[in-house]
Amino acid sequence: MNSHSPKLWPRAAGLGALLLATLCGPRWLSQVAAQSTTSIEPGPKPKDIPNRWKPWIGEYDGGPPSAPLTWVYVVAERDGYIEFSKRITSSTGVRYVQDERFRIRGSSPEVHGLRSNEHGERGMDFGDMFEAKITPDFNARAQVVIHPARPVADLRNETLAASPPQEEGSFRKPELVELASLDSAIHLDIRYATTNDFLGTAVYTQARAFLQRPAAEALVRALHKLQPLGYGLLIHDAYRPWYVTKIFWDATPPEGKIFVADPSQGSRHNRGCAVDLTLYDLATGKPIEMPGTYDEMSPRSFPDYPGGTSLQRWHRDLLRRAMESEGFTVYEHEWWHFDYKDWHEYPILNIKFEDLGASQGLATTN
Repeated sequence: MNSHSPKLWPRAAGLGALLLATLCGPRWLSQVAAQSTTSIEPGPKPKDIPNRWKPWIGEYDGGPPSAPLTWVYVVAERDGYIEFSKRITSSTGVRYVQDERFRIRGSSPEVHGLRSNEHGERGMDFGDMFEAKITPDFNARAQVVIHPARPVADLRNETLAASPPQEEGSFRKPELVELASLDSAIHLDIRYATTNDFLGTAVYTQARAFLQRPAAEALVRALHKLQPLGYGLLIHDAYRPWYVTKIFWDATPPEGKIFVADPSQGSRHNRGCAVDLTLYDLATGKPIEMPGTYDEMSPRSFPDYPGGTSLQRWHRDLLRRAMESEGFTVYEHEWWHFDYKDWHEYPILNIKFEDLGASQGLATTN
């Protein structure tokens, strides 16, 4: 898969803008920046909530999972109010029912029954029972939500010996581009190269990220719309070899399979046209808080989840609007996962990271 395509020059537009700004003045540059960013903002930016409330935003244990009608308690913030509600799941579907709503100003978690028990666990105290918080804090180490059915090392050996599904038809020639080479505002946090992932063990041997060239160029354009607003892009995953998709599938229990791709069909990650990402603050370098954590197998991962805080939902929607403005579509179960529009034009790939070299931003097989 040697590629001799033209180099990517993501900063070329910036050089042109600098020249025009010199000729036309700073007012022109500010107008261009405003035109390129205001259209992706999901309304006015909300204020953040007081720090005393942040650890308590999330979900709490509710009805027994085996019951016909189950629920969890949801603590969220909306428009300056703290909302206590229940997410009720039944045979007819899912609905949210509000229990209590009060202004956040002057209110404290303890007054409303939110406190830690003798083990240091946060929860909702009802006197005769204590409902523990079941979702991780934003700044906590990622929660390992599954126990692999078999050791990942065993699954790796099996999947490396397996072959991807055969596909019919013609496909575009792959041109995988290493994302870190395109713009210094693209940062990497490749969780699958660490033990800080949903399996609790590394599945990649290298922390790298690639996309097909058109998708990579679109990603850079989305980034350039976000930068004037003070945000960069933090990449968790992009191109994923097929054997890793099979590891995920074989290791995940049935109830979690909506969050992993079926290897018999291949994944859009396998085609180099899907990316898992979030925002980070350009000024501090810190990841932006979202309504749920990356790779969390819960309804908090859905792009339309109504919980969290107003600012978290605003940031989630800003990311989505920026990505969708450049031809990506959000996955219905994961706010962080975006598929590029041309994914169906590329074949399923099974090239390991260690077999990909880098040449001026373009990946080639060694």
